[in-house]
Amino acid sequence: MTGQADMRRRVGEAIFADEVGIEYGVYGAFRLRSAYQPVFAPRGRFLAAVAVEGLIEPHRAGRPMAPQIFFEGVPAADRLFVETMCRVLHLRNFRNIGVDGLDLFFNYNPLINDDPARALAEIRLMTRHLADFGLHPGMLVCEITEQAAGDKVLVSLAREMRRDGVRIAIDDFGTGHSTEERVALVQPDIVKIDGTWFAEFCRHAAAERFFRPLVSTLHDRGAKVLVEGVENATHLRVALDGGVDLLQGFYLARPALAGTLFDEEPLSIDRLLGRDNNVIPLFG
Repeated sequence: MTGQADMRRRVGEAIFADEVGIEYGVYGAFRLRSAYQPVFAPRGRFLAAVAVEGLIEPHRAGRPMAPQIFFEGVPAADRLFVETMCRVLHLRNFRNIGVDGLDLFFNYNPLINDDPARALAEIRLMTRHLADFGLHPGMLVCEITEQAAGDKVLVSLAREMRRDGVRIAIDDFGTGHSTEERVALVQPDIVKIDGTWFAEFCRHAAAERFFRPLVSTLHDRGAKVLVEGVENATHLRVALDGGVDLLQGFYLARPALAGTLFDEEPLSIDRLLGRDNNVIPLFG
């Protein structure tokens, strides 16, 4: 527990607030800023924002850089510190969205903290301090970026978070270790379909016909289905025809830095589907 108290102190010392109260983290030459990307749900002929995903926008010398490049450059010894700081930033800045009723998705990589007991203690500490940020566990969805994490660790982490009221999402379904077997094991509340995999899938003429049974299978497992990486009208149509519950992607809304005015206006599905003049007909 002493180690976690020290980690919390170090993270607190690396977080500052700008002139309007938006908090950012300092790591070496980088400033880490929270950005939030809306997650939408179909509501009749509209898409309504029901949640946001917390993402980090790294800045160096005042200029943003690709998050993947930044995170790949973080030494292994610093990864737990950086991931913890990013999560704390998302929790602290979430209130600045200024919209009630939204849930918050955040990422959690179990491989960063390679000690299961420490990882469980870290989760307990996080949920214990949610009230400090004006949050409660029912608002949170933890995206487990599982990669090669062991089954026992995944199940323990999911059980602990769910006991505290945090919902679980399995990330990047369709690639790597994220499979139907893992879904059956972890029993997530939400399964996120990998955007790159989905984009390739949508290139097939019978995409709608084959996607619908996959969504039905995941629903039968008790999970809602979220498609990420929606980048054009074709992706949107295949996802909606497949019966997905949630959608996310640049075609709908890009991530916006904390403090940016949040647009609560629902999106017209008809307008979105008619915007792309190069939609490829799909037959199912």
